[in-house]
Amino acid sequence: MWTPSSFVGRTPVQARHPSRRRSPRQGAYPRTVPERWTRAVIRFRLPVLATWAAVLVLGLLASFRLGALVADVFTVPGTDSDRARVILEREFGERPDGVFTVVARGGPAQARVFERRLRAAAARVPTGHASAVRARRGILYGEVDSTLDLQRAKGYTAAIRAELPGAYVTGQPAIQHDLEPVLSGDLRRGEAIALPIAFAVLVAVLGLSLAVLVPFVFAGCTIFGTLGVVWLVAHELTMVSYVTNLVELVGLGLAIDYSLLVVSRFREELAGEGDVDNAVVRAMETAGRAVVFSGATVAIGLALLLFVPVPFIRSLGLGGFLVPLVSLAAALTVQPALLSLLGRHVRGRTFRPHGRFWERLAGAIMRRPWPFLAAGAAVLVAAAIPAAWLRVTPGSISALPAGPQSVEGLRLLREGAGPGALTPTELVVVRATPQQVAQLVRAIRRDPETATVAPGGSAGGYRRIFVVNKHEYGAEETQRFVRRVRAAVPAGAVVLAGGGPAQGVDYLDRSYAWFPWLVLGALALTYLLLLRAFRSVLLPLKAVLLNVLSVGATYGLLVVIFRWGAGASVLGLYQVPQIEGWIPIFLFAMLFGLSMDYEVFLVTRMREAWDETHDNARAVARGLERTGRIITAAALIMVAAFSGFLAGRVAGLQEFGSGLAVAILLDATIVRAVLVPALMAVFGRWNWWLPSFSRSARAARSRA
Repeated sequence: MWTPSSFVGRTPVQARHPSRRRSPRQGAYPRTVPERWTRAVIRFRLPVLATWAAVLVLGLLASFRLGALVADVFTVPGTDSDRARVILEREFGERPDGVFTVVARGGPAQARVFERRLRAAAARVPTGHASAVRARRGILYGEVDSTLDLQRAKGYTAAIRAELPGAYVTGQPAIQHDLEPVLSGDLRRGEAIALPIAFAVLVAVLGLSLAVLVPFVFAGCTIFGTLGVVWLVAHELTMVSYVTNLVELVGLGLAIDYSLLVVSRFREELAGEGDVDNAVVRAMETAGRAVVFSGATVAIGLALLLFVPVPFIRSLGLGGFLVPLVSLAAALTVQPALLSLLGRHVRGRTFRPHGRFWERLAGAIMRRPWPFLAAGAAVLVAAAIPAAWLRVTPGSISALPAGPQSVEGLRLLREGAGPGALTPTELVVVRATPQQVAQLVRAIRRDPETATVAPGGSAGGYRRIFVVNKHEYGAEETQRFVRRVRAAVPAGAVVLAGGGPAQGVDYLDRSYAWFPWLVLGALALTYLLLLRAFRSVLLPLKAVLLNVLSVGATYGLLVVIFRWGAGASVLGLYQVPQIEGWIPIFLFAMLFGLSMDYEVFLVTRMREAWDETHDNARAVARGLERTGRIITAAALIMVAAFSGFLAGRVAGLQEFGSGLAVAILLDATIVRAVLVPALMAVFGRWNWWLPSFSRSARAARSRA
């Protein structure tokens, strides 16, 4: 008679062949690769832990020095805006991301004094020079131009402010400089939310024992190991300023999740087997294997971002990609070493991996899968519909947090000179007749988005034309203006549109031109990886399709929250007309891997039960019973970690955190707890179908 205890504590091989269970001193059959690796780690556990302690300390020290190496650069090599940037830097001594804008209250009478102070401030910046001062509606403003890149220019913000007391120093370098302490403070608030919730959930699941400390040690190794690698990489490549927040909060959720899955399985194995090291080995062969496949899917999704030829997207992808890689390295070394060292001190109270709720839910789904399937699918489809109204922006000046001097100066400039004054469109005339230039200028003046057109001088055979728009650089109206200007260039003329607005358009165009390939690559590679993990043709396909639906629902809910404002004021979130352009791309890459964590953990337990019983209904029900509680706890920890982003004051990180938190909630409840078992109940034995040639190849590899 089948009972739950008939396969608890056995690996799939032991479940099918009980006679092949061996004692610690007997090698009844060849050891698997995971077992050989785990026993080697256990044998050298003290050197392993000492090495990771050194990594943790060095990573912590490196994290304090990381701020000076990061910057948000939106240049896109090979585009018109980038060619314009090169000409402006080479011939006009100006690089758009190295320009400071200085704003002060006053009128024409104070312009001469202000201009003299501006020149003194420009002398403090290498290659710096002051522009002409302009007076508008009770304010004076001018620029300190330089050829410095953003990473170096932001370091001179304090020097310029020292020369200009009473004035507001803004512009991209000053904003970047002022955002760093804001991001740091946001991170501390986020951790203050995430850590207590994670601790409470771990205590609820594992009880008050040393088991609760293992996930936090594991998370520390993951986070600071990753930050150490990021610090090394940032010396050669520009990394985004969000990278520390990204690594610490995503790393916290990911690492604690992975550790919880392994620790809970270890305690389950330890309850049925007295030998600690054998319990560690079996936990790594089962839950550890699931963690490896889960981490690999996260890494694959983020690694695909490295192929997008946009430095900002690549930088985000690289920062995110390193988190699961370091987490996997820690999972395969720190985790078994710690569990072996702590041994029975991890056990705590009597472990119960499942409760009556999950038994009742599993039974209900197995009896009537179609109603559950229809209800769950209807919820996700309804949530995905608003995604049709998703609009993206390269960035939003209006969504910057209030308080820093650069942001206050920006608001003053907007009031006096208009939203587009900080980031004008800069046209570089490379080749054109005077008549063609005049024709283009007339077309620009007639454009409804044009506020001001002004000459920008000549240098090296190039002419420059400034265009100030009525909306800020990332607005939809400004994006459409840039496209109209490029279309209005007379035939035979070469005029490059540069500056912030054109750079933003090129950033979005290039990023989303590659996005479909990113989606296809993630779908294909994830399917192949899960094919190997599940040993099934149908289950990976089901997982991929459900993930696409889940991501669509997440996009839709982002529109509902941030664009339509549902609940935004209650939660203290921004209400914005557009979502930042990197959010949908990075969310897809991140979520496609993260959502596989629970899929792999759930389905591998079902696979174990199937290998023993060859009864689909029992296998699906037992897998849900054994993992439902752990998946829910892991999801709560992940949501707590991602909710830390919502405590911040930066719109992009609020959108990112909301998307991740919503997606994990949907995934752990509707998708994994309802849709996955319902679909598997409907498919029956087809869940486990694998072509005969694949089984033969696998058997041959096993014999070898």
